[in-house]
Amino acid sequence: MVYGKGPFNRIIDGAILVILCVITACSLFPLLHILAISFSDKSAVAAGSVILWPKGINVAAYRAVIEDKAFFMAFWVSVKRVLLGGGIQFVLTILMAYPLSREVHVFRSRNVYMWFVVFTMLFSGGLIPWYMTIRDLGLLDSIWALVLPSAVPVFNVIILMNFFRGIPKELDDSAKMDGAGPWRTLMQIYLPLSLPALATVTLFSIVTHWNSFFDGLILMNNPSNQPLQTYLNQIVVQFNNSSANMTVDEIERMSKLSNQTINSAKILVSMIPILVIYPLLQKYFVSGLTLGSVKE
Repeated sequence: MVYGKGPFNRIIDGAILVILCVITACSLFPLLHILAISFSDKSAVAAGSVILWPKGINVAAYRAVIEDKAFFMAFWVSVKRVLLGGGIQFVLTILMAYPLSREVHVFRSRNVYMWFVVFTMLFSGGLIPWYMTIRDLGLLDSIWALVLPSAVPVFNVIILMNFFRGIPKELDDSAKMDGAGPWRTLMQIYLPLSLPALATVTLFSIVTHWNSFFDGLILMNNPSNQPLQTYLNQIVVQFNNSSANMTVDEIERMSKLSNQTINSAKILVSMIPILVIYPLLQKYFVSGLTLGSVKE
């Protein structure tokens, strides 16, 4: 028998709906505020009158970001960084997490390697030894300086390792009975069942590589080798210090800009790739692909 909802249940549902709407509004407000500032006039922003709707529509901030060959060069460097760095991290994370997820009687040195992995996450040599190591390896001013130092993200390894441990051991036994070795077990059983964890670590890797700017600032002496975030981070400094040798049009455009408008445009431009990629990977976060995978 199906019973209808009583008054109390309807009140609870209404309260939950109101709470969710408030949370949604609080989440969207900062984004809409930044969007309004990026399209507003400099004087309106300075007066603090811009909240959710732009005043004195002005796209000079976006022109300042995209009307430059350096922007597209930096964008391409970031794309290469995400593809190379994300691919290397993906492969090495799997190759490290899978053996570390085995039992001690299967991989006798597992605890020793695990302590090494955890130690590197808790302690580091510092910024100067990090820079000197990259310099001595001849990686400065190359894409590999942005990719190789973070090739093995320990946090991602731990996430994937714990997910591998949660896969039923009966699957391992079934694979061994069918004559499958470690590589075949990994490729045909563990990876297909680990799509949620793989999507999570992939998203972490993409976001980390795309949003990193400090290493590009330190390791890239040639501005043409800087990633997009480093380039965007330097825009305000360049605008404030490069008034000499400007054309009349450039001076007029700069007069319409402020730090707030250009920073807002920078934030929104930086968010676009993540906003495009996240919905493609989000569905794997809530799917339980291991359900029903154990043989009866």
